[in-house]
Amino acid sequence: MSALEVSDLVLRLQGRILIGPLSFAVAPDRPTTIMGPSGCGKSSLLNWLIGMLPDPFTAQGTVRIDGVALDGLPPEQRRLGILFQDDLLFPHLTVEENLAFGLPAHIKRPGDRRNAVRAALDEAGLAGLAGRDPATLSGGQRARVALMRALLCEPWALLLDEPFNKLDTALRERFRATVFETARRRDLPVLMVSHDPADAAAAGGPVITLGGVNSPEN
Repeated sequence: MSALEVSDLVLRLQGRILIGPLSFAVAPDRPTTIMGPSGCGKSSLLNWLIGMLPDPFTAQGTVRIDGVALDGLPPEQRRLGILFQDDLLFPHLTVEENLAFGLPAHIKRPGDRRNAVRAALDEAGLAGLAGRDPATLSGGQRARVALMRALLCEPWALLLDEPFNKLDTALRERFRATVFETARRRDLPVLMVSHDPADAAAAGGPVITLGGVNSPEN
């Protein structure tokens, strides 16, 4: 997979520049972390990438991955997986149904969809939990289900919006390692928003500091 490339991004809130101009590239083997104070536009940058930037924000710039420009495409066509602080599992669906929700449309046959979900559960160490209610899972199990749902959509890159923030210290370290290792195996560029220097250290790649110096630190 090629790098996720952002060129000449300028993000504004009611006409006031929050970010930019900012250009950077995220290589599959170098997870990149975005840091900065609250309100500097970190999560809004991710919203712009996935095509869900709300009013009153506006943005200009270009995002490409594998040579494909994503600007103007609807969110479902951008092939960007994202994890948030909350796992956002659907409470009325089983674990298997939550995962199946992330499957791309080209996997049509019920047997193929079921096999893809079961393979994801095995990969995440969650075999045997397909029929469970998400409310009966531990925090770590729910986080892994959310990760696999994001990956089942066959993304070209993985975006992380502080997904480790609500986990206790031990679980945070384990899940963080799981996310980065899984992304490496799949050769995915990873762009992470975080306020925690430990997250950036675990990612091991460049850091982009907003609300100050808008350039990667190596």
